Amino acid sequence: MEPEKEKADRQPKKGRKRRRAPSKLVGAAEAMRAGWEFEERHPEVKKARLSTVLFAENCEVTHAQLCELLKYAVLGKSSVPKPSWCQLFHQNNLSNVVVFVLQGMSQLHFYRFYLEFGFLRKAFRHKFRLPSSSSDFLADIVGLQKKRAAGDPSRTVEGSLPSSAGSKVSVHLQNDPIIQKYGSKKVGLTRCLLTKEEMKTFHFPLQGFPDCENFVPTKCNGAVTDSSPLFGLDCEMCLTSKGRELTRISLVAEGGGCVLDELVKPDNKILDYLTSFSGITKKILDPVATKLKDVQRQLKALLPANAVLVGHSLDVDLKALKMIHPYVIDTSLLYVREQGRRFKLKFLAKAVLGKDIQNPDKLGHDAKEDARTTLELARYFLKYGPKKIAELNLEALASQHELQAADQEPSNATEVAQQSNKSVLECLDSVGQKLLFLTRDADTSALSSAKNCRTIKCLSNKEVLEQARVEIPLFPFSVVQLSFEMLSPALTEEMNKRMRIKWTEISTVYAGPFSKHCDLGALRKLFKSFGPVRSMSLVLETHQPHFCVQYEVLEAAQLAIESLDGTVVEDTCIKVQRPVTELTLDCDTLVNELERDSENRGAVYLAGVSRTFKERLLQQSSLFLGLEAVILPKDLRSGKPKKYCFLKFKSFSSAQRALSILTGKDWKLKGRHALTPRHLHSWLRSSPPESRRPPGLRVVPPPSEQQALQALKVDYPKIAAWHWGRKIGKLYCSLCPGTLCLILLPGTESTHGSLPGLGLMGIKNEEESVAPNICS
Repeated sequence: MEPEKEKADRQPKKGRKRRRAPSKLVGAAEAMRAGWEFEERHPEVKKARLSTVLFAENCEVTHAQLCELLKYAVLGKSSVPKPSWCQLFHQNNLSNVVVFVLQGMSQLHFYRFYLEFGFLRKAFRHKFRLPSSSSDFLADIVGLQKKRAAGDPSRTVEGSLPSSAGSKVSVHLQNDPIIQKYGSKKVGLTRCLLTKEEMKTFHFPLQGFPDCENFVPTKCNGAVTDSSPLFGLDCEMCLTSKGRELTRISLVAEGGGCVLDELVKPDNKILDYLTSFSGITKKILDPVATKLKDVQRQLKALLPANAVLVGHSLDVDLKALKMIHPYVIDTSLLYVREQGRRFKLKFLAKAVLGKDIQNPDKLGHDAKEDARTTLELARYFLKYGPKKIAELNLEALASQHELQAADQEPSNATEVAQQSNKSVLECLDSVGQKLLFLTRDADTSALSSAKNCRTIKCLSNKEVLEQARVEIPLFPFSVVQLSFEMLSPALTEEMNKRMRIKWTEISTVYAGPFSKHCDLGALRKLFKSFGPVRSMSLVLETHQPHFCVQYEVLEAAQLAIESLDGTVVEDTCIKVQRPVTELTLDCDTLVNELERDSENRGAVYLAGVSRTFKERLLQQSSLFLGLEAVILPKDLRSGKPKKYCFLKFKSFSSAQRALSILTGKDWKLKGRHALTPRHLHSWLRSSPPESRRPPGLRVVPPPSEQQALQALKVDYPKIAAWHWGRKIGKLYCSLCPGTLCLILLPGTESTHGSLPGLGLMGIKNEEESVAPNICS
């Protein structure tokens, strides 16, 4: 408790001028209250707000991208680059940042216990997938790196730290990650290639993957040997309304000659040229006519059948190219670093090759230089072998380099990019602030012992939240970690399987009865008019024929029920309903709650969309105020747009008005308010075939009461979701307006591997029109 005198000192005196909302995040309660009072008295002040229109197609946000946002929230655009995946407007009006981590939960838990997470799904409009949980999730999202001193007991270094590849050192190499992966003897080219499993782990585009349906294969399918040709590849991107898009590609042959160097005009509106990285400006790009498809065609023609592409974080380049290539060497993974981290290309060029690249005096990176450097790094590795690389003691060099960089203050705009290498803790330290970390006593995260972090260890989740109410107002940045009982991987996988089946079943309808002489073609056309159909079959076991229609999206099934149930079709009054199983008993409640989800409140689903729909929509854009995005799903095999779409609006009222226009006689479309967020589609599309079952089949209940009671205990996370969701909701309502709040479910393990996490994000009082009276 704070002394009464301090409380009195903080009260604004009569006649005293109110302070402006703080331009940086501040740690004292009085500054936050001052900002709050100022905003109440001066409503013309623009509130901080978020836009996630830039989300990738699968809505996955990496841990590094989360770190981007958090650092930007702390320092603003004058000190660090803007986040690449979302937009944070009026950052200087943020009051503070609070991150809740629900350890032990994943996206699966959120949708399995969707009804129990009532407050969170209604309060947070922005939801996104997280990749599978890492070994230290918290350290990853704040960009914390464990720095090794030169005297680390796992290595001994004689003399001063080397500054180039030629320095002599004596090192105990047995624990070096490069030796552990490749051994100490020289390896051939094929040993350096990423395996398919590694490409899958590091999110490389692969044939048949849900997020790669529109990607073009390079057609390189020849036999790769140790003498196969190497090609260095580097791409530069800009930020458009659809995310990062290609603006330049450089391809360098093994001899060092550049065989392709093209500027590329993105298909979508450019929001940021990212000139400090790409070197691209509006003046440079305006006259360019080359498009992505032109570059794809050139690459397919240039690369021989056994070509091996070499690059640094090559997955990013291939995604920008929207191409799939099976044979790759990624120098950020070839030069293995401890704890899954990666060395930067600039550092490797200096430490291994003794050359300076990405000179800060130049405008942006030179793609040809970067591509050539990756080739040289790959050849050096093949020539000298893993032992020589390990003897360079790169980890110690990097630690020294990072410590030196941390001591330097940015003096001009060119050095802004260097701040992106810092952690959130270092960013806070640069403005004289500390991070608050509240956790249970059992936590072993690197964050708990980090410098510039005030860690409070508690004995229970309840104590964590009690301390949070007291401590959060005193810190500009807080991490609140709640830990939940982990289910076994086998039970988690069973839950995952049943959830996918549930979504299949609630997207299925039975309709009938129909006449034995009904027009099957007309009926099929009728049901397909509501949306994409996965399967359609005639049920003949009943007295009169019925149809079983399994839709690809829940909206289509719901629209069919709402439009046809109780109507007369071919002189017969038909009933349209879902199959009744133990997994669909609560589907009506679930559908109602999905419609009230804050992310769906401003979204519209439309069926019957033609190829010219988007152009017509843009031509008549004045009719659709508040339209943020048009999402046109494509067929996984053909790549052609499907005959349905989703429209995202800023508010529910804009969505409602647009829906009434689009379903009118002039447009002849069928539609309703959306029910499923974009990230959920990506998850459901990745459903393996064995997880689906014919709709209507029952799951056999446990044969005995004892087993039934054991199954009931598995529902412990359901109770936790309901209880702690409400507790977090109450704490959220007590936060100051302008608080950036993230709820992160890191992901869990199942018998078939790691399950993705989920993130929910919002700024308090940002979206009152979306979720009114949420804290009342």
